[in-house]
Amino acid sequence: MQIGPIALDNRLFVAPMAGVTDRPFRMLCRELGAGYAVSEMVTSRKELWNTLKTSRRANHEGEPGPISVQIAGTDAAMMAEAAAYNIDRGAQIIDINMGCPAKKVCNKWAGSALMRDEPLALEIVQAVVDAAAPHGVPVTLKMRTGWSMDHRNAVKLARDFEAAGVQMLTVHGRTREQGYKGNAEYDTIAAVKAAVRVPVVANGDITSPQKARDVLALTGADAVMVGRAAQGRPWIFREIAHFLATGTELAPPLVAEVRRLMLDHLQAHYALYGEFSGVRTARKHIGWYVRALPGGEAFRAHMNTLDDCALQLRAVADYFDALAVHTDRMPARDAGEDLLLDEEAAAAAG
Repeated sequence: MQIGPIALDNRLFVAPMAGVTDRPFRMLCRELGAGYAVSEMVTSRKELWNTLKTSRRANHEGEPGPISVQIAGTDAAMMAEAAAYNIDRGAQIIDINMGCPAKKVCNKWAGSALMRDEPLALEIVQAVVDAAAPHGVPVTLKMRTGWSMDHRNAVKLARDFEAAGVQMLTVHGRTREQGYKGNAEYDTIAAVKAAVRVPVVANGDITSPQKARDVLALTGADAVMVGRAAQGRPWIFREIAHFLATGTELAPPLVAEVRRLMLDHLQAHYALYGEFSGVRTARKHIGWYVRALPGGEAFRAHMNTLDDCALQLRAVADYFDALAVHTDRMPARDAGEDLLLDEEAAAAAG
């Protein structure tokens, strides 16, 4: 599959999630079978570009290509400038955020709120496409089915965005009003796929290899994008790839492998965030890894009291060493458990 002139390794994508899909997490997912990963949402507000938060989000050191940066905002000129700014810093693909349902984003009429103002949405898209075109950088866009059940306009917008030059569309099968509640629906994604010629990516509630297969069949989509189900389970991408290729399920990963992956992930995380922020922001990732594991809740409570990276790393190593005494492979996880995440993480997803 391709995004404009850029060939991708496969059709399994990591969803952009604010506070989650930083560079270490994206690289881990790529290592474990994802063919493409989009950055966390980067603001179009120029005065924030030099802040520590934005500079971390724009950090792509050592990351395999293609480098895709998601930008968000409400002003066409600012969004165009943000696209050019990120291209100068290594972005090979620019993704426009019209999918985030978070109140702090939608209250400023960014994210999925833009779907309520179709002329502004199209103005922004055209400005970003025009800014990226001289650099040969394709523009993609992530959106929802609409603002509400009574205002589902994804098909119309998809046609308009394609005409403006967008080269791939991702659709989350919920309205902004739904947030992450209820079940994703895929009929609208199928309708978008039928309405445009550019690649269409299906997103929402893809929690297992079987679900990925079913969503691809139901929608005719060119790819699937996995978000919350990859939190604490980044190997879901190789599980999906194996199932789509063979029709059989891959055995759960070895506990020893997960221990190694986690320790490597944590060290990369600390390197990006530093000691003070690193030990604290790593807690959510560790919590997702141990969710539903034997003694996981007790370990999570203990781990949340540790304020030192070395102690946190040692605690994780010891926990998985103890787990390996009882089982050589990770216990199988029910697919539904992958959506039972804390409200803050769910609301942050783009």
